[in-house]
Amino acid sequence: MKALASLSAFVGKTFAAWVILFAVLGFFFPDTFKQFGPWIVTLLAIIMFGMGLTLSIEDFREVVKRPFDVAIGVIGQFLIMPLLAVLLTQIIPMPAEVAAGVILVGCCPGGTSSNVMTYLSKGDIALSVACTSVTTLAAPIITPFLVWMFASQYLPVDGWAMFLSIVKVVLVPLALGALLQKLLPGVVKAAVPALPLVSVIGIVLIVAAVVGASKASIVQSGLMIFAVVVLHNGLGYVLGFFAAKATGLSLAKRKAIAIEVGMQNSGLGAALATAYFSPLAAVPSAIFSVWHNISGALLANWFAGRTEDEAIQP
Repeated sequence: MKALASLSAFVGKTFAAWVILFAVLGFFFPDTFKQFGPWIVTLLAIIMFGMGLTLSIEDFREVVKRPFDVAIGVIGQFLIMPLLAVLLTQIIPMPAEVAAGVILVGCCPGGTSSNVMTYLSKGDIALSVACTSVTTLAAPIITPFLVWMFASQYLPVDGWAMFLSIVKVVLVPLALGALLQKLLPGVVKAAVPALPLVSVIGIVLIVAAVVGASKASIVQSGLMIFAVVVLHNGLGYVLGFFAAKATGLSLAKRKAIAIEVGMQNSGLGAALATAYFSPLAAVPSAIFSVWHNISGALLANWFAGRTEDEAIQP
């Protein structure tokens, strides 16, 4: 078990490298990895189940203790990233499916990787976890509504079906994980060290499947999509940071909110895009999954050396 825990810890720390590796493998061996396409929703449900195993009452006590701080993070997540996505689709010419995919990933909740990056940045970890938890629980209602409102101009959006999908793939696995934690705490405690390995396997297979299924489109539009994703992610960090600064939050909290806003649950975006739009619409989510882990690690490293006494601009 110690060997598995060590392997899991190593894989978790080198997450970005594994995502890049499997994105490349998906591109060069598309027939192998696109076979995982039908399993994307199942893989995401497994990841969400793992997240449920780690949720605690303490995570939600932060919401009660610091409702203002959490509200800034949650509002920033569901306001800044969707509006940035819409702005980018208006400024940069792109196919309708890609535009819908960019908006979809912008409307997703925060990703669990943000908690790790906040820790590495010496930010407010409790605030990051609380924001991720709240945005994830709110996603079944808010994400379909925002996608319907902003992406309907590009492709038909079935908001009700999307709501049901997010409930099944996010809320139900989360609830089952949290329930199992209560019923079998000893078993869950023993299994938790292996969760990073499970999550990384799930994410890399989702990314490889999307890349494999969309190889031709990536060859044609990959650089443009990558540029959009880099802008979306980077501007999310910047605006998240300054939104927190404008409301008077401390540097540790600003770090947490910047990272929380800029990083998305791109696995959910890929699953929804594949189910309701097309493999091409899932490409922005797949590229986002690769890029935000790289940029998040770089930003966390830069943030870690900054203190309250220094003038800081991301």
